[in-house]
Amino acid sequence: MKKIFLKVDGMECADCAVTIEKALTNTRGVLNASVNFVTGKAILEYDPKTVDIREILKVIENAGYMAEEFKQGDATEDRKIKGEMRLLVLSFSLTVPILIIELFLEFIGKNFLLFVLTTPVQFIAGYPFYKRAYSALKNRNATVDTLVVLSTSAAYFYSVAASFFISGPTFYEASASVITTISLGELLERISYGKTGAAIQRLVGLQPQTARVIREGGEAEVPIGHVRVGDIVIVRPGERIPVDGTVIGGHSAVDESMVTGESMPVDKKEGDMVIGATINKSGVLKIKATRVGKDTLLAQIIKIVEETQSSKAPVQRIADRVVSYFVPLVLFSAFIAFIVWHFWLNSTLLFALTVFVTMLVVACPCALGIAVPTAIMVAIGMGAEHGILIKGGEALEIGGKVTTIVFDKTATLTKGEPELTDIVTLSEYDGKEILKLAAALEKYSEHPIGKAVVRRAEGKGIEIPDVETFEEIIGYGLKAKYDGKNIMLGNREFMLKERIEIQHLEEELRKLEEQGKTSMILAFNGRAVGIIAVTDVLREHVREVVEWLHRMGKEIIMMTGDNERVANAVAKQLNVDRALAQILPWGKAKEIKRLQKEGKIVAMVGDGINDAPALTQANVGIAMSSGTDIAKESGKVILVKEDIRDIVCFIELSRKTMSKIKQNLLFAFIYNVIAIPIAAGVLYPLLHTLILSPMLAAVAMTLSDVSVIGNSLLLKRLDIGKIHGKY
Repeated sequence: MKKIFLKVDGMECADCAVTIEKALTNTRGVLNASVNFVTGKAILEYDPKTVDIREILKVIENAGYMAEEFKQGDATEDRKIKGEMRLLVLSFSLTVPILIIELFLEFIGKNFLLFVLTTPVQFIAGYPFYKRAYSALKNRNATVDTLVVLSTSAAYFYSVAASFFISGPTFYEASASVITTISLGELLERISYGKTGAAIQRLVGLQPQTARVIREGGEAEVPIGHVRVGDIVIVRPGERIPVDGTVIGGHSAVDESMVTGESMPVDKKEGDMVIGATINKSGVLKIKATRVGKDTLLAQIIKIVEETQSSKAPVQRIADRVVSYFVPLVLFSAFIAFIVWHFWLNSTLLFALTVFVTMLVVACPCALGIAVPTAIMVAIGMGAEHGILIKGGEALEIGGKVTTIVFDKTATLTKGEPELTDIVTLSEYDGKEILKLAAALEKYSEHPIGKAVVRRAEGKGIEIPDVETFEEIIGYGLKAKYDGKNIMLGNREFMLKERIEIQHLEEELRKLEEQGKTSMILAFNGRAVGIIAVTDVLREHVREVVEWLHRMGKEIIMMTGDNERVANAVAKQLNVDRALAQILPWGKAKEIKRLQKEGKIVAMVGDGINDAPALTQANVGIAMSSGTDIAKESGKVILVKEDIRDIVCFIELSRKTMSKIKQNLLFAFIYNVIAIPIAAGVLYPLLHTLILSPMLAAVAMTLSDVSVIGNSLLLKRLDIGKIHGKY
């Protein structure tokens, strides 16, 4: 099974996407195809043993469209827009005099001049419509282009007949104005779509184009595509780091705001990891490349954004199906209206033909087709700009409906590494002295708890002394000599084994353990002198996020593989609704499934390999960016900045997006319900006028499209960064 992305040229409406999708899904070896006319991209899953890429491209070509394999980051539409602008200039420059002559002037040879002016508009500017309509016809499909071609051709050829063969009025202006107005609308839509995809353009722009690599003993500047894993890259102050890698020389401060959102630069020294596209602020860094090209974090972010903007939400698929049925229905209705007016109500051929043309033009279902994808594109782009990567419209659609949010504990609600939280003094030694003695012992330990103690001592500016001897008793603690005296740090069992009196410490130990903290007793010269406690501390803002989610009516559940005592301690701090302890990876997915059977819509937030089954099972899986690749692949949403508040932001963005989609669909539906009967002439018996001419119908249709796009772009007014006072 292989997955590819294609860039498709020539799509102008939802029906175009339906035509291509239908052709692809009917191709042997293509298992799944999703075509998005807004982005001009298609995602395909196919069996390379049955069909190859050339055959797939040929299928799309036979459908009347051009396609090529999509290269990551290639989101520009400049060439296509310029071509459309040239056709529009030609069409517009001819349509204006056509309108003036047809509506206001009378002279000999008028019809011949109108014929000369209109023909280039009909067959040069209108050629894309004819081409796409013919392709749709070959695939036994009726699209918006079918409506445009039928209506303008009817108007044009009737006018030609009236000019040279029969006596009667002409309406060249209807034919020319429909093509010009719809072409203008399509161009405006394409420009608007380009704006919604600006997030990708900005992300691509972050990638340096060259890198300074050590080759054959000297520095050489090479294109970024020539850098390989293992290469040594030199990055000077002010330059962007070209690859993901490890610092092997130098020291500098690096601006990582494009990934973390934090404005303060991060100090980097030998052994530290750096991320491609971040900015080296001060010193020179020597970096060993560990991930290059499509494997870098930036490339993965771009890939996710591009993939999600080409995906479809269930509500969008429903809209596409409505459009596919809508076009044949309109064609049938227009023919019926023509027959009723001309043969039953005995109207003139001109009147009946005008009704026919106007109905075809006004019923163009573009607004219905773009109602969903434009809103989804805007929302995904906004999320990407703020470090919330949303994998597709389905996640957006479900996010606002979530009733229950399940959190993994370690590295999700907590930071994932222990920190020293308490120092209890029991003698003449103060807290600083106890920390100094504990750090002297832990200085030689590789245990995470020991590192936490040393970090705190260094953070306090304490000079950590060397001990004379050192011994680690696995499962118990550490033992050494300092200043000629015995010093020990360990658990209860260690102290009892060494015959250190700890009875007077039990009350303090119990209090710390009830808080889920790991306590260690410090003994010096045969006497217990203090306690230090270490725990995996909560992430910043976790409490306020839980509070906000409760206010939104969400049920909060915590799941962890930790023991019940630790789980209950964390749950008590956060005031979650339920805490489930000692849950194995497959048990987490089982619990999610049980909640879903109860009718709950579940979001799972996690970061590890053990969370992957639950992230996949959940209605919406939300992964932390520091998590494993498996967790990130399993999640439908990735929090790049690891700010837990972004969960609230995602839910709020989802709710607002679905509200916009519903507004767009309602607007498009109301437009068609009102416009089609008017175009059919239902008001004529009362007002004795058709109300809508083909030209006005084209203007109304274009305005409806632009209105839907404008309504979607209003989402940008939602300031994600300020939701609930986040920043």
